Amino acid sequence: MAVQPIRLFGDPVLRRPAMEVDSFDKEIRTLVRDLTDTMLAAPGAGLAAPQIGVGLRVFTWHVEGEVGHLVNPTLSLSDEVQDGPEGCLSLPDLTFDCRRALRVVADGFDMHGEPLRIEGSELLARAIQHETDHLDGVLFIDRLDAEARKAAMRAIRESEWFGLEQPVVKVSPHPTNGFGL
Repeated sequence: MAVQPIRLFGDPVLRRPAMEVDSFDKEIRTLVRDLTDTMLAAPGAGLAAPQIGVGLRVFTWHVEGEVGHLVNPTLSLSDEVQDGPEGCLSLPDLTFDCRRALRVVADGFDMHGEPLRIEGSELLARAIQHETDHLDGVLFIDRLDAEARKAAMRAIRESEWFGLEQPVVKVSPHPTNGFGL
């Protein structure tokens, strides 16, 4: 098991768009295992590579007993929307209602480079959209209306973890092309 430290709000890697994976090698399979182990240990419904300091377009999810991963996702969203509570492992213990598409079709690849399509609704759709946002440098609090975002920022400033020293990753074992910190 390779549980990694989860980067917290304020770490610059969370705001950088991640790079596409172009090589499906042992390092990517290790990254997927690290993401899965870290997500399950947290525990969380999903985890994106930037949250462990790796700027690559890879995420994992754990929703309703199903564990999966997706590399280089592209999304097709339904016009129907859902409002519901959302949290993030990079913003511990904070939950706010966030609007998301009700259904999603996510195309990408598995860790071996094989094409993969995931179709989900409700919680799975929310998790896939949330993790794909991480790959674009977007946090769920960015999607809140002005009043809720203001409340979220206040809650972040008052949290026990805000301002704590971020973990330092000196050398990533994954090819990050300079996007890993």
